[in-house]
Amino acid sequence: MRLPPAILANTEEVLREILRFSAPADTTLSRYFKDHPRLGSRERGAVAEGIYAILRNKSFFTDFAEATSSPTMRRLTILGLAEAVGVDSLGGLTEEETEFLNRIAQIDRNLMPPQMRSNLPKWLFDKFVAQYGEAETLALAHALNQPAPLDLRVNSIKATRDDVVAGLAEAPIEAMPMPYAPLGLRVLKKPTLQNLPLFKSGAIEVQDEGSQVLSQIVGAKRGEMVVDFCAGAGGKTLALGALMRNTGRLYAFDISEKRLAKLKPRLARSGLSNVHPVQIAHERDAKIKRLAGKIDRVLVDAPCSGLGTLRRNPDVKWRQKVEAVAEMQEKQASILDGAARLLKGGGRLVYATCSLLDEENEFIVTQFLAAHPEFDLVPMSKVLAEQKIDLDMGDYLKLMPHKHQTDGFFAAVMERKPMAPKPPKDKPADDADADADE
Repeated sequence: MRLPPAILANTEEVLREILRFSAPADTTLSRYFKDHPRLGSRERGAVAEGIYAILRNKSFFTDFAEATSSPTMRRLTILGLAEAVGVDSLGGLTEEETEFLNRIAQIDRNLMPPQMRSNLPKWLFDKFVAQYGEAETLALAHALNQPAPLDLRVNSIKATRDDVVAGLAEAPIEAMPMPYAPLGLRVLKKPTLQNLPLFKSGAIEVQDEGSQVLSQIVGAKRGEMVVDFCAGAGGKTLALGALMRNTGRLYAFDISEKRLAKLKPRLARSGLSNVHPVQIAHERDAKIKRLAGKIDRVLVDAPCSGLGTLRRNPDVKWRQKVEAVAEMQEKQASILDGAARLLKGGGRLVYATCSLLDEENEFIVTQFLAAHPEFDLVPMSKVLAEQKIDLDMGDYLKLMPHKHQTDGFFAAVMERKPMAPKPPKDKPADDADADADE
């Protein structure tokens, strides 16, 4: 069944706004759909997928869209929609446009120059090549240019993985257990979940497998004091709360009231009562100081370039700037330093990003350890063995879309050395004399 011709105009209209890169693409799309309530779910899906196809293939599409006499935006729009839903599903194309699309479909993209094939901006392509080499960069870029699958985390407070598989099958939705996350399921298509009883009851949450593994390596246990230092909307917070079996205290810190507000309905569904959302002003906030030296585990999922999430946020590669990555390093180091003060002796600090760049990852950890001799790096191979996660890693967790079919994630685990006992206070002189007399 063909889409109505008006979808071309809708997609082109929202594309113009998105390509200004003044806001995240998903935010712009949500607002557009709110302003156009007559668009049905199929039409909204086509517009969104068409936009994301353009963002993923922008280098390639722009090159060909600009090489014709027709308006570039119109050409970009039909290229994106054809990629997302197929030429045959598009209504309102001229004969010339159909011919153009068929001609583009015949192009062997493997014959294009490497950077154009990667569909990455030059600065990012060059950084990846310096870090990974050209062959692996192209494999990574290919994976980043595919849509992300839909992953779910089973809330163990409410259900088992088998219960959820059976419940989804009744919908009918097919889901497969994931290889690394013990509570993860990968849904084979992309159904709407919001109205499912499993979702409404809090038995499932949408969460990438990589993010679930990250929550797991924190190693949070029953009755502990745990801090999710940059909690955001709380996906990892909820996973940690369930791993703690709803015991102990779990603080969800974030500087954004808006992000913490998004956690509230998810927290209500989850059935967790051990989570305490706390808005902080910065990493030196007095609320943090009060907990210094008292916490068992701290997760720092640091603000970063977000380049590991390009499968679901393809606009990030065009919005992100090389200068911003350098500025981010200062913030990452400061946040990690602030979070480290919370830990008691023997406590564990997990530093993580969804970045694929060494300068946001190993560099920050190496710098931190050099400045904090009271912390030791715990090899990731040891941490994964403790958690019974079958992943082959060295000192760090490095999840890659082309190798592990997850978002790109980095993590390091550091442990605070046991604190030396405080020396006893000097006795008063008269007590000392009394001891001497005895």
